Amino acid sequence: MSARVAGSRRRTVPSTPALTSRSWHEPSAHELEGMAHDVVLDLGWGRLVFGQTFRELDGVVHALRDEITGRRDICVYPRDPQVLVGMAPDELFIDPSLTYRLDLHRYRSRPDVIRGVFVRTVTSEAEMAVINDLYARNGMVGADPAVMWANHRTRTFSYLVAEDTRTRRIVGTVTGVDHALAFGDPEGGTSLWCLVADKQDAPPGTGEALVRVLAERYVGRGRAYLDLSVMHDNTPAITLYRKLGFTRVPAVCVKRKNPINTPLFASRPPGLENLNPYATIIAEEALRRGIRVEVTDAEWGEMRLTLGGRTVLTRESLSEFTSAVAMSRCDDKRVTRRIMRRAGVRVAQGALAREDDLAEARALMTDVGAVVVKPARGEQGRGITVGVADEEQLTRAVRLALQFCPDVLVEELVSGEDLRVVVIDGTVVAAAVRRPAEVIGDGRHPVADLVRSTSRRRERATGGESSIPLDDTTAEVVAEAGYAMDDVPPHGERVQVRRTANLHTGGTIEDVTDRLHPTIAEAAVRAADALGIPVTGIDFLVPAVDGPEYVFIEANERPGLANHEPQPTAERFVDLLFPETRRR
Repeated sequence: MSARVAGSRRRTVPSTPALTSRSWHEPSAHELEGMAHDVVLDLGWGRLVFGQTFRELDGVVHALRDEITGRRDICVYPRDPQVLVGMAPDELFIDPSLTYRLDLHRYRSRPDVIRGVFVRTVTSEAEMAVINDLYARNGMVGADPAVMWANHRTRTFSYLVAEDTRTRRIVGTVTGVDHALAFGDPEGGTSLWCLVADKQDAPPGTGEALVRVLAERYVGRGRAYLDLSVMHDNTPAITLYRKLGFTRVPAVCVKRKNPINTPLFASRPPGLENLNPYATIIAEEALRRGIRVEVTDAEWGEMRLTLGGRTVLTRESLSEFTSAVAMSRCDDKRVTRRIMRRAGVRVAQGALAREDDLAEARALMTDVGAVVVKPARGEQGRGITVGVADEEQLTRAVRLALQFCPDVLVEELVSGEDLRVVVIDGTVVAAAVRRPAEVIGDGRHPVADLVRSTSRRRERATGGESSIPLDDTTAEVVAEAGYAMDDVPPHGERVQVRRTANLHTGGTIEDVTDRLHPTIAEAAVRAADALGIPVTGIDFLVPAVDGPEYVFIEANERPGLANHEPQPTAERFVDLLFPETRRR
């Protein structure tokens, strides 16, 4: 469905809404006639409490007190919100968000179709689980797919998804609530919730397409307006809404002071906004639990977490709980390999290389074919060359690796998926397949432009942590795929642009925790135990995630926990540091 709609007949509705645009207005009996009372709708992530349907404010207080732990209830359109909060100031607060309204009588559809996006209705409960993953990846409260699916089977709720027309993947979603069907709203209003577009993969215009299609559906029903709530500092979203014709109205939302909402009503520690995503996810989890967060070096990702009389210093997922010995074991890949062999964890064949002595490396390459050349110490894929198969390539790869470390390791190139397994406190918490950066052709833009646009999305999604370099390596990989940088790939054609799956050079990640074979999980735990490290990312190459075969590659003492949402990596990390705050 494109973001256009034909004209249709519209039901007559009040031209000057009063119940929702004037919160101090006491509705008359005529205005309340035919409207249901004390209306609360469950959306799976929390409940919508429609304040205008409650005759008494204490009824709203009692409704919000019934909030389930781990959910986020929202009271919308409360009358006299300052009085409502004053009735329970230790429990309630006015949300620092703004309400925007689109007058559907004045809405005008877009004259052209937004390219690359197809918006449609959700078709199965399984797609609700996909939507839930989108919520998690964007830091939103998770929802119950069964509740969402039950809602969707009524006309009160509308769940839309956006597909990338090149990949057919769901890359965005939005939820609509029809107030007229929900409680006989005399204003004929509707509302928009949970608009989200995949930060990395959604084509430009995905959010706009979702909003337009939802608005056009309600235009077709003859509704009067579409409301939404947006955080006051969400400038990109507000800019989009204003572009589409939304204007502010003086309606507010009231919420409970629960751990999820703590950042909205409690002061934020200075420097928090300057942390990268890998430190931010830990800081937010700590704040939700009432743990004091002091940012000691934002650029370094370093924080001091304090609860009671105990303090722990962290740098992203690295903490004082990781000993210097364990860290050094991970730092030097030669040492790591020896420890793995002694622990019975399978490793690839390897050899050492020096610029003036390639004999051992050359012999390994002759024996196994292609090899990987890497610095013995280093991170983020720096200095690694994959697929070295002749003398000239070997010499060049060793020289590159020597720029990062005086010791060079040459390993057998093992085919298979690049698998990262995160082990925290002796338990596998997450597993993900990492894939090299690629671009998807649209039939209009050359490879170089596709790399630039994909890289910009990666940078926005990761706070600048991930981007695709436009360098000689990228050009070489593109050439191996049969393209030049100025060639235009066909629509939907996938073109790999980097050899390694490193996230810092634009690699992508797919959660496979539920599919991980027990043998690989056991090997990861054994590897972490042998290293004596409480938090680690164990890297394997595997023919199949759900099979038992694997080869160990390396261990990372500071895995990026934010890369593994929706798995509870940050939660388990804070459990390790402060077990007394663990949710029972």
